[in-house]
Amino acid sequence: MPVTVNSVVQVLAYLVLLLLITKPMGLYMLNVFSGKRTWLTPVFAPVERLFYRLCGINAEKEQKWYEYTIAMLLFSAAGMLLLYIEQRTQQWLPLNPQGFGAVEPQLAFNTAASFTSNTNWQAYTGEQTMSYLTQMMGLAFHNFVSAATGIALAVAFVRGLTRRSTQHLGNFWVDLTRCILYILLPFSIVGALVLVSQGVVQNFNAYTVVHTLDGATQIIAQGPVASQEFIKEFGTNGGGFFNANSAHPFENPNALTNMIEMLAIFAIPAGLVYMFGKMAADTRQGWAIWAAMALIFVLGVAVALPAEQAGNPQLAQVGANQQITATQAGGNMEGKEVRFGITQSVLFAVITTDASCGAVNGFHDSYTPIGGMVPLTNIALGEIIFGGVGSGLYGMLIFAVLAVFIAGLMVGRTPEYLGKKIEQKEMKMAALAILILPASILGFTAIASVLPVGTSSILNPGPHGLSEMLYAYTSGTGNNGSAFAGLSANTPFYNWTIGFAMLVGRFAFVVPVMALAGSLVRKRIVPAGLGTFPTTGPLFVVLLIGVVIIVGALTYFPAYALGPIVEHLQMLAGKAY
Repeated sequence: MPVTVNSVVQVLAYLVLLLLITKPMGLYMLNVFSGKRTWLTPVFAPVERLFYRLCGINAEKEQKWYEYTIAMLLFSAAGMLLLYIEQRTQQWLPLNPQGFGAVEPQLAFNTAASFTSNTNWQAYTGEQTMSYLTQMMGLAFHNFVSAATGIALAVAFVRGLTRRSTQHLGNFWVDLTRCILYILLPFSIVGALVLVSQGVVQNFNAYTVVHTLDGATQIIAQGPVASQEFIKEFGTNGGGFFNANSAHPFENPNALTNMIEMLAIFAIPAGLVYMFGKMAADTRQGWAIWAAMALIFVLGVAVALPAEQAGNPQLAQVGANQQITATQAGGNMEGKEVRFGITQSVLFAVITTDASCGAVNGFHDSYTPIGGMVPLTNIALGEIIFGGVGSGLYGMLIFAVLAVFIAGLMVGRTPEYLGKKIEQKEMKMAALAILILPASILGFTAIASVLPVGTSSILNPGPHGLSEMLYAYTSGTGNNGSAFAGLSANTPFYNWTIGFAMLVGRFAFVVPVMALAGSLVRKRIVPAGLGTFPTTGPLFVVLLIGVVIIVGALTYFPAYALGPIVEHLQMLAGKAY
C-alpha cells in the first residue's frame, strides 16, 4: 500500500511545527544557562537564590569536568536510593486510597534505576502498583530531575567544545536548578493545564467502581495523570500513569493532545541544537546538526510508514471464499488506536524512539517486522536523532567528533571541530562512549538468549522472540523505556539485568563524554586553515549521517539479521510467529 498524500502532509506538518519552535526554544535556553534575564526571572530568581543559600551552593564557583561529573553521580545515587525506599514503604505513606502494598525489592530496584536514568522502563502496571504519592513525589519528581540532569550535562559538554583554554564546565547545581525552575516547571504547568482542558484527568479520587449493563463490575482507574503526562514527554521520560501509556484516553484523548505530546518530545532536544550553534558563535553549526537529525528522522518514517500501511500480506489468504488484501484491510492496525490511525501511530513511534522518551500511543510488538525494526534501530543508534533531553545532543556531537576524525584521515591532517584539534585522547574517549552501548545491548541479550530464565519469558517463538529480547535491552541501555510487550520482563532476572543495563546506558556512557569535554575545554581554538574540514555545509551533514548509519549497521546488522530481517522474509514466505 503506497504512502498516502494525507500521510505525507501529516509528517510535513509536524516537521514545520518543530522547525518553528526550535529557534525560540533554543534562544530561551541560551539565556537561562547564560544567567541572563528572562521573562520568568522576577518570579524565580528569588527562589533560586534562596535555594543556593539553604543548600550552601556558591553559584559563582565553577567545576572541572570530574567535579561536575561526581556531583551528578552523587545526586543521581541519592535520588535513586530515595525512590527505592519510597516504593518499599508506600503502604505506610499517605495518598494511597487503593491501599497498595510495598513494591517487591527487585522491581523497586528496576524502577528506581529506570526513573533515575531518565529511562522510565515500567515492568509493572502503574495503576495497580504505585500509590498516588509514589506516582507524584517519586516518579514525577524524577521526571523533572533526571531530565534536568541530562540537559545540564549537554550544556556542560557544549561549554567544553566552545570555551577557550579553561578548565571549567560550569556548576552542576546551578545548571540543574535553573533548568528545573526556568524550563521544566513553567512549561509543564502550562502543558498539563492544556491537557486537562482536553480531557486528561487530574484528581486524587479513589478508583471508581461501576456496574455494566450485563451485571459485571469494572474499576475505572484515575488520579494525578495530567501533571505526570506532559513532563513525561517534555522531559523525554516516557513513564505513563497507566499501563497503556499514551494509548489510554485518560492520557491522550484526541488528535490535538497527540500532536502536543509529539511536539513536546522533540521541543527541548531541537532547541538545544540551536542553543549549541549560538554558543559556538555560528548558528550554522547548530543547523547542520539539526539537518542531520531531521534527515535520519525522515528516513525512519519513510521506512516504517510504508511497512505499516502495507500490512501483512498473509491477510490475503484469510477467508475461504473471499480474498482480503492488505489494502482492503487498511494496513496493519493491530495494536494501534483507531482515533490516531496508522500515520499518527507510526509518527509517534518513530519520534518517541528517536528521543529517549518511550511513551507510546500504540504497541510496537504488533508492528510488522520492518516497522518494528525502525524503533529498535532508532534506540540502538544511541537515540541521537534529536534524542533525549541533553543526551541526544552530546550523543550526536560524539558522532560529529568521529566524523571530523574520519575526514581528517582522508586528507592526512589533524582533524578539528569548532577550531579545536581532535587528537588521540579525545578519540579514545569518543570511541569508548560509542562502544559502551552496544556492549551492554548485545552482551545482555546474548546472556538472556541462552539462559532458561531469559528464554522462559518469551511469548513468541523464533526470530520475533529474539527481537523482543533485543528490544528490551536496547530500550534499557538506550534509556528509552518502550518495549515489545510480548516479553514478560517482570521477573527477577529481567528486573536486575535491565536495571543494570539502564545504569550502564546513562552513567557509564556519560563519564567518557564528560572526560572528552574536560579535555577539549583546555584546548586553544586555532584559526581554520586550507585543510580544515568545514562542519557547516551539506558535505558534513552527509558525512555525519553516513558515519551514524555505518557504525550502527556494522554493530547491529548480524543480530537484526537473526531477528526482524529473517522474520520479515519468512512473513513474505507465508510463515507467522
